[in-house]
Order: sequence, then structure tokens, then C-alpha cells
Amino acid sequence: MDRRERYSHPYVQIQAAMENHQAEIWTATPAIVVSYNDTAMTVVLDVAIQAKVLTSTKAQYYSDVTISNLVDVPVAFPSGGGFTLTFPLAKGDEGIVVFSSRCIDAWWQSGGIQPQAEMRMHDIADGMFIPGLRSQPRVITTPSTTSVQLRSDDGSAYLELAAGHILNIVAPGGLNVTGNLTVTGSIIGGYGGADQVGLQTHKHPTAASGVPSSPTAGT
Repeated sequence: MDRRERYSHPYVQIQAAMENHQAEIWTATPAIVVSYNDTAMTVVLDVAIQAKVLTSTKAQYYSDVTISNLVDVPVAFPSGGGFTLTFPLAKGDEGIVVFSSRCIDAWWQSGGIQPQAEMRMHDIADGMFIPGLRSQPRVITTPSTTSVQLRSDDGSAYLELAAGHILNIVAPGGLNVTGNLTVTGSIIGGYGGADQVGLQTHKHPTAASGVPSSPTAGT
């Protein structure tokens, strides 16, 4: 019990009661991934902010206590219209967990519009994890301030939508394409190596004379 609730001044009593009630309301907090279940799309999380727990009512002494793991927390990847952007979540990844104002159990299990399985509100059991929020020690290096990028954390590989309707792909490890590749417009290439074709200088001989001619479409 909070000793302030026993004070004679009503303002102090009301303030203490309100603060105690607020302490039971969960809205959102930073969290750290402990493990990821890619089949169920859920994570086990460490809550990144410790709780203040009253350990001595006489001295009003509070201790910092680490909150137990949050388990089976649904992951909110950006998605819509039949498309989803996913990430291979790993131990130590940071993000924010938001807590529903009502119980999500029935909705999470069955989808659609569902009744409340329990009458709890703003409860720590109803979290949903949004990956990507970062603390200062984990900020990415040199994020672009002029374009949209899907990138590796170290910035060495990225897909970029830049000003002027330009799409840049930087892939030091290589670019693999599975399926048909259709290009509308010009292909500008450099010189090939010993086993490659130089797009700027390569010519084909004609069937009649064997004399090299300029490349034509489809050759």
C-alpha cells in the first residue's frame, strides 16, 4: 500500500491512488527480441524498461526490477494488398511493443471481428511487436537523407529509390534473378572480362559475308 493514501490531505490521497492505477496501465515500451518463431510470426521479448517496485512502505523505497519475458507476441510486419515486407528477426533486435486497450486473444486466434475473451484493459498480455525502433548504441550508419532505401545495417548493400524516378541497386555480393527479365529502354553496359561479352564493342558476323555487323535487337 502507498502510505500517501493515508494522509489527511485529500489531494495527496487522490494523487497516490491515480499513480497506482496508472502503474497498471500498459501502452507501449521498447523491447528486445529474445527469440523469433517464423512459423507463428511471434517473438519472445525482453521489456527494455525496468519496473519500479515498492519494497519498503515505511521508507517509500523502490527497487528497479526486470520484467519477465513477454511470450507469443505477434509481430507487425508492414503489409497490405497481398504483399508483406519481412525481416529475419534475430536475438538482440530492438523494436517497440504496443499493448491493445482490449484483450486480443480471440482475434489473434481466429481473425475477423471477435468478442473479448477476457475483460482486461491495457494489459501486458496483449502486446504486439513492431521491429525497428533503435537505441543510440544500435543506430545504423549514415542513413540516406535524400532517398528511400532497403539496406543492410552496414550500408554496403541497398536498393534505393532516388529523386528523378531513379532506382539504384548496390549489391557487392552479386545480383541473382530467377524468372524472365524484361527491359523496356536502353541497356548501357561496360566491358566484359575474359569469359564475358563487352556490350559496348561486341559485334556479330553476317550470314553472307562473315563480316562483323552492329548488334541488332535480340542478338
